[in-house]
Amino acid sequence: MCGIIGTLDWSGERPPDVDLLKRMLGIIRHRGPDEFGLYVDRRAGIGCARLSIVDLSTGQQPIPNEDKSLWIVFNGEIYNHPELRADLERAGHRFTTRSDTEVILHLYEDLGPACLQRLNGQFAIAIWDTRKGELFLARDRMGIRPLFYTLLPQGLVFGSEIKALLLDPRVEARLDSRALAQTFTFWAPLSPRTIFQDILALPPGHYMQVCDGFRTTSRYWGLTFPEAGSEMQISEKDAAEQLRDLLSDATRLRLRADVQVGSYLSGGIDSTYIAALIRQHTPEALCTFSIAFEEAAFDERSYQEIATAFLDTDHRRTECANDAVGQIFPEVIWHTEAPLLRTSPAPMYLLSRLVHENHIKVVLTGEGADECLGGYNIFKEDKVRRFWARQPESAWRPLLLQRLYPYISDLSRGGDYLTAFFRQGLTKVDELGYSHQIRWRNTARLQRLFSAGLKKSLEGYNPAEEFLSSLNSALSGWGTLAQAQYIEVATFMSPYLLSSQGDRMMAANSVEGRFPFLDHRVVEFCNRLPARFKIRGLEEKHVLKKSAQGLLPPQIWQRRKQPYRAPIHSAFFGHPNGGYGNPPYVRELLSPEAVRASDIFNPGAVSRLAHKCQTGARVSEGNDMALVGILSTQLVQHLFIDNFPPRPVEAAHPVRVCRGKE
Repeated sequence: MCGIIGTLDWSGERPPDVDLLKRMLGIIRHRGPDEFGLYVDRRAGIGCARLSIVDLSTGQQPIPNEDKSLWIVFNGEIYNHPELRADLERAGHRFTTRSDTEVILHLYEDLGPACLQRLNGQFAIAIWDTRKGELFLARDRMGIRPLFYTLLPQGLVFGSEIKALLLDPRVEARLDSRALAQTFTFWAPLSPRTIFQDILALPPGHYMQVCDGFRTTSRYWGLTFPEAGSEMQISEKDAAEQLRDLLSDATRLRLRADVQVGSYLSGGIDSTYIAALIRQHTPEALCTFSIAFEEAAFDERSYQEIATAFLDTDHRRTECANDAVGQIFPEVIWHTEAPLLRTSPAPMYLLSRLVHENHIKVVLTGEGADECLGGYNIFKEDKVRRFWARQPESAWRPLLLQRLYPYISDLSRGGDYLTAFFRQGLTKVDELGYSHQIRWRNTARLQRLFSAGLKKSLEGYNPAEEFLSSLNSALSGWGTLAQAQYIEVATFMSPYLLSSQGDRMMAANSVEGRFPFLDHRVVEFCNRLPARFKIRGLEEKHVLKKSAQGLLPPQIWQRRKQPYRAPIHSAFFGHPNGGYGNPPYVRELLSPEAVRASDIFNPGAVSRLAHKCQTGARVSEGNDMALVGILSTQLVQHLFIDNFPPRPVEAAHPVRVCRGKE
């Protein structure tokens, strides 16, 4: 993993500012603290802050091709680079390093953008063609690695993180009101939009070419499913075996590194499955890492202990106290560069810090299994509601929802609440987005907290309608689970889970995450499976559990899925009986003066919410989401608009500078 940055002026009238480029590398040094490099000529400057994982001695970036007409900087890993290198060497290419970066460059030299189809990996790529004067930017299929850019009158600026772009004096940080509405609907802005106006994210599975003022963006890969009834014809036994074989090979490839590789181990089936496959592929001791919480509702340590004992791993655990979440939250937002509606990224920040403290740079995790194999409750909700919609007046069909949310149904009148909540829009089963509309509407209610001015600017704008209208008509022919899976990936996994909760929290502590479930071969195989192999009755990830038998202890693969959650109001306001006080920044940013100054939220509504949380009154799920949304948005305003940069930025040093023709 690395951080990349760059500037382009196609007129050649404004040569790159080397000092600025060094500061841009400096502000993202957490992504790659090992080495820094730049290439500059009269039109372009590209740079890399490198986290050395493959070819530690000679893999410095930027890297040129043989005649130095092409230069590349690259963030990520190409897992099949040895096989690709062998093909290229047979074709006559000469290599000066053992790195995967150089493999991409020579492959691009031969195939152009079509080279992306050959790559098995996670990546953000920038290639500067000095002859054509063309900049090529590309991002991996699933959006694991970030890549942002903003257009200028005579060029553009790009980088792995938005904060690098904001150092350029030509780039202004302004909140995008529609991106904020998307966040308060989907939990994150949808690419290409970011929370900042005119700063864009290159979408997953896309590449961009910029030359002489012309820009084209193209898709090279997209998530697809077969038409309903045309799924793969395969037995359950064969599907389980093939899934295990694919995951085993995906894990084997992701162990390729010249440094020690560890693994996250939450105690759930996904991460334990990957850790078990690692143990099959290497005789070396495996370091595993997990989080424990002081609140029993969030804690999974008993399952972690079962898994680590069974797999005989060298296990390290970080204890996440409620107040720790509140204390590190500003640092979390500094790295997410976006508002949040959950505190879940904060414990992940503490977890990657534990990995870094143990001198490990790479961890494998189980991300992607829930999206690929129907692991979330939202998929089962959709199934229950469609069953219920056939007999809307049935008294017993909605009772199935209580099996999904026993902690709600156990409350007084909890069953009535579930029935009323999920009855909304019950019979509109033919609407695209049926699976998610109820969640989106519920989250969007938080927009009532927006200021009068923000509400006025958003009149007539509906993020859900905009997203659904952008979808390819082919989705309507897919099975209902396939539709829901596609929407979940597009609106949650790529923009939030792999970003705010994934890449950003790992990169903050110079750790690279690798995800076998998101190997494109695994994803494409899972997409072709019949829905009944994913959800059997109300059992999620059925085929994965079948393939786990004999590989994992029964207590792990038979357990009910426990959603990953983290403390919210108690992290910022402490316990009603006074365990600790709220951090000073909470009082400051939620004060009526600060809320009026930012003019994003209604000061009276914010004061009432803060008082409710402070006094220990019963706080609802909606209150928790509102609190995090308001506080994180105020932090974005404070860190990136009112006080950017909030601390001095040291230029990267030492920096190897390669110069082209002036």
